[in-house]
Amino acid sequence: MIEEDGLKPGDKIPSERELSERLIVGRSSVREALRALELLGLIETRRGEGTFIRDFRGNQLVQLLSTFILQDQKAKKDVTETKNLIELDCLQLAIQRDYEEDELVQLRSWVETNEFSDEEFFTRIVNLADNHLFYRIWIILNDYYKALNLQEVSIDKQVYLQLIDALMSKEEVEVKKVFKKMRNLSNG
Repeated sequence: MIEEDGLKPGDKIPSERELSERLIVGRSSVREALRALELLGLIETRRGEGTFIRDFRGNQLVQLLSTFILQDQKAKKDVTETKNLIELDCLQLAIQRDYEEDELVQLRSWVETNEFSDEEFFTRIVNLADNHLFYRIWIILNDYYKALNLQEVSIDKQVYLQLIDALMSKEEVEVKKVFKKMRNLSNG
């Protein structure tokens, strides 16, 4: 229904009565479901205004699930590996995509003039890949990755600039090489 109605964080969801009719369930069932979603922090009710979708990123639900999912070292390694694979896939999509040259020029300028985290950089890369599904998966994986509370390693700006230059030249082998160098620095 959220997808069908094009709802996003901050948007108002239909009333209990409308949800009951659309889902063909009783209002008490809708009320219980909404209460559960509110307890999870996925929606919020504002008196006199209605019920609204909240941004799930940074949600306590991720922290809660992390304590169950990320119990062993294998699961932690899997999160890191999968996040890295999606980032690499997004870099490869960015190479293949017909984007405006100035998008990478702007990214390069942003890297040169700002202090930023690896997460901020790769948020831009994942957006550049222009694949909504990868973006959504990466956001969730990144939240789990942050829940691991790993010590963040500082990566020199020059490595990010090398990666952008490799993207600009559309050299897939060079992109992979620089990305591997970057992840070897941050993972160990």
